[in-house]
Amino acid sequence: MAPSLSTAPATETNQDIQFNDVDHSDGEATATTHGFKVNLQKLPRPPTFNDKHEEREYLKGRLALAFRVFGRNGYDEGVAGHITLRDPIKPDHFWVNPFGMPFSHIKKSDLILVDHAGTVVDGGKNRLLNIAAFMIHSAIHEARPDVLCAAHSHSIYGRSFSTLGQELDISTQDSCAFYKDHVVYKSQGVVLAKEEGHTIAHALGDRKALILQNHGILTVGQTIEGCVFWFNALENCCRAQLLADAAATGRGIHVTVIDDEDAEFTYKSVGTPRAGWFSGLPAFALAGREAGSEVYE
Repeated sequence: MAPSLSTAPATETNQDIQFNDVDHSDGEATATTHGFKVNLQKLPRPPTFNDKHEEREYLKGRLALAFRVFGRNGYDEGVAGHITLRDPIKPDHFWVNPFGMPFSHIKKSDLILVDHAGTVVDGGKNRLLNIAAFMIHSAIHEARPDVLCAAHSHSIYGRSFSTLGQELDISTQDSCAFYKDHVVYKSQGVVLAKEEGHTIAHALGDRKALILQNHGILTVGQTIEGCVFWFNALENCCRAQLLADAAATGRGIHVTVIDDEDAEFTYKSVGTPRAGWFSGLPAFALAGREAGSEVYE
């Protein structure tokens, strides 16, 4: 029997998601994932807010945790990498990490707020802005009103796979989350021009993931947790494909791909925005427990 997905409220900090507010209004659709039959409509939903200032503070705390997740996974290298959050009060502004600060040290008060022109208008003491982060993320947030969060880093397997200039093979259940939902962009190197940012946003289109050739990977999400989960999932899919391709070559065979019908069905279970948000919660809970209250300062 599948375990219940509705649990008691989390207790680590007052920033944690509450799981007792479960939605049952969408019918009884089910899907099978990881060997369990799951009622998708019984998954909890992200919290909602009547007060935009309260929402801003909550989301900034989640963004700070997102950087702790990235730091824990080893996604920072030098000064590269950025995650942005669309501001709920000023939707044409976004919060981002200050340039040069290690991911694992970032607190809520360190985040900086950037306007549509690339001017830092609020935030912590370090107000250095990564120009590449602004060029890419401002264009994506402008082109995609549905995107709350966007993430990019030079993770080792993502950037290794990006050198191939190919989309993922849909060859594992996890890769089905990116079935017809990712694309390759022929990268031009460090993005310092506004036109390049808009070209990247155009290439992304309505998808949730982009492989920047010879550069790395980028994901977007309707939630911070979903965006970060998609990044980690894509990184792991790149790793799995590199291993599978090497093993197949050594055996003189080809990797077996999943047929379109099965891939599309699985995508509806593991590739939706709600599935991404829910799948991202464990990493945030772990990062929150490790960081303690400091991350919310």
